[in-house]
Amino acid sequence: MSALEWFAHKPLGGGIFWIQERFYESGNRANIWLVRGSQRDVVIDAGLGLRSLPDYLRDAGLLAPAEGAGPRPLLAVATHVHFDHSGGLQHFEEVAVHSAEASALLQGDNYEAVTWLSDREVARPPRPGWSARQFRVPPVRPSRLLHEGDVINLGDRQLTVMHMPGHSRGSICLHDKDRKILFSGDVVYDGSMIDWLPYSRISDYIASCQRLMELVDRGLVEKVLPGHFNIFGAERLYCLASNYISQAGICHKISTCAMRSIASIALRVANSRITSQ
Repeated sequence: MSALEWFAHKPLGGGIFWIQERFYESGNRANIWLVRGSQRDVVIDAGLGLRSLPDYLRDAGLLAPAEGAGPRPLLAVATHVHFDHSGGLQHFEEVAVHSAEASALLQGDNYEAVTWLSDREVARPPRPGWSARQFRVPPVRPSRLLHEGDVINLGDRQLTVMHMPGHSRGSICLHDKDRKILFSGDVVYDGSMIDWLPYSRISDYIASCQRLMELVDRGLVEKVLPGHFNIFGAERLYCLASNYISQAGICHKISTCAMRSIASIALRVANSRITSQ
């Protein structure tokens, strides 16, 4: 299967494209965002990596240079290293990730990447003989380490890094302040927020949600482009963040602790099998 078959995209206007992996039919299917700038293009999250995303961007004409000029530099930014967002980083020459998760990416740590893929989630295999049991996130050396407050300069637009741990220790959002757009990764999306994985932390998640609510209160976000599911606005962002805080009581913490233990054991068993193959 070619990259053109595997991916599909939708233009949102303003130099932003929404890209998805067509045959990865799972609630874990991550949104991929291409943001085009006058001097640099940025891909936010890279999917599983079963087909080359840069090949798709080129073949679909999304990186076509304007007026015969050379192609702009292309940077892939991972909002965090979980497998559904980081598997495709292997195909990019320039990769950026928060410093807290850089070692996991460099080592190909599929425990921290929470690699968990089944054959039934992939409607059409990317190549003959492919099996989900073979899948793992390969080691990738990041070319740029991100920190709170860093700015990714695209020329005519800037994306500010907001370190928002909780879902994972290196989770980030990217904030286009001028356009009031937030690329939120898995910090927040219109669904149940996951805080029971390895390196998840409820207290961090509460603090991150408080920051999200503050962005809304200050009128700094009007549109959220999340890591999963559909785009939503400021009112829904505030609701999702405030609901998480209100529900993060002692009962939630006890149940989350139990779920984290189960998930940790399952991931260690699954990844020991991958390593031994």
